[in-house]
Amino acid sequence: LVFAEEDKYGLYSNLLFKYFLAEGVVCGHDLFVASAKEHPDNILKELPAPLLDDTYGKELGDEAAAIKSEDFQDSMKIAWRYQNLPKMEASPTSYTKFGHYYDVSKKMSPELIQSVKWHSFYLHEELSSQPKMKTCNMNDAYARLLQSLQRIISQGGFDGSDPQKKQKNVLRIGIQSLGSLLWGDDICCSDTPEDVHSLTKFLYVLRGLLRKSLSACIVTIPAHLIQNKAIMERVTNLSDVVVGLESFIGSERETNPLYKDYHGKFHLQQ
Repeated sequence: LVFAEEDKYGLYSNLLFKYFLAEGVVCGHDLFVASAKEHPDNILKELPAPLLDDTYGKELGDEAAAIKSEDFQDSMKIAWRYQNLPKMEASPTSYTKFGHYYDVSKKMSPELIQSVKWHSFYLHEELSSQPKMKTCNMNDAYARLLQSLQRIISQGGFDGSDPQKKQKNVLRIGIQSLGSLLWGDDICCSDTPEDVHSLTKFLYVLRGLLRKSLSACIVTIPAHLIQNKAIMERVTNLSDVVVGLESFIGSERETNPLYKDYHGKFHLQQ
């Protein structure tokens, strides 16, 4: 369970969220996208386009050729008596591929998105299509989301319940802006919210679902709006990895010459 604290305007957390889903598409994983803000279909249409391996190989080839050319020119300039001394590497030129690379200026092709199975949960549609649920002291929206997730995990055989499904696949779950008012949660509105335990109960059950299935989940939360630090501590304890994104947009650091090469800070909380 990866928990991302959104930056103030949600620009970079949204990008991180889309990277996670795009990597799932390229790897052929099943996707489950949940949101109360933006329709999941629109989120998937906005995924960044992957850079294909051959394109990257060509770029790396060009780079290597440029380095060799520079080396040759340097050797012409350097005095002969220094030529045989070991040359210090200014930067490592070896290339280790990790994951895939994406061009955020282009959108992923619809054909590529359709090549994987994906499921969407848009809260407004769910609330209008089904009657109100009775649950044990949990927000109705969270209860519906858990029920939907449980159904997908079970039907897809991600929990090993389907012996017919021999080929193992991974379910990638993305939940956008959890804990916001759009989910019917009041933890962002007050220091002493009425519904103080819904989010932690939801994460506790979600973590149980992830533990017993082949699935990975990213959750973004507008942490800067949550004033109650005890809630944030509980949420952190219920997550495996916690990262915080701090954007310099609108802050004094945006114009500070010390930070001119950076867009913000990446905090690894846990």
